[in-house]
Amino acid sequence: MPLDIRDATADDEQQVIALWRACGLAAAHNDPAADFRFAVEGAASTILVALLDDHVVASAMVGHDGHRGWLYYVACAPEHRHKRLGSRIVEAGEAWLRARRVAKVQLMVRETNAAVVPFYAQLGYEDMPRVLMSKWLRT
Repeated sequence: MPLDIRDATADDEQQVIALWRACGLAAAHNDPAADFRFAVEGAASTILVALLDDHVVASAMVGHDGHRGWLYYVACAPEHRHKRLGSRIVEAGEAWLRARRVAKVQLMVRETNAAVVPFYAQLGYEDMPRVLMSKWLRT
């Protein structure tokens, strides 16, 4: 399957957000447009998109802090699942991090999306027992 994977541009924003919504990745407490713009404009982040016939069919937001890399919003259009698009966009995110000499990549899976855990396990990701703590900074 001929697939073009590249960094997203501002012109991709609407298609990418539609994909995230179709995949159930847009959370009520996050503004996907703000997340998109922040990643695309960031020096240590990007959004990778996979295009099939000029249509975004997969995405991965990728970023790092210099030590650890993160994958967010990994999405594959429901009608294109089981064609290795998800694997290819994850591999592209890992390559993006390797090119920046980031040694470790992490991701989080919401409990409501636990069905994707076997997909990530097949790609070599492991459960990492940690206590995850957070604090809302919004005023």
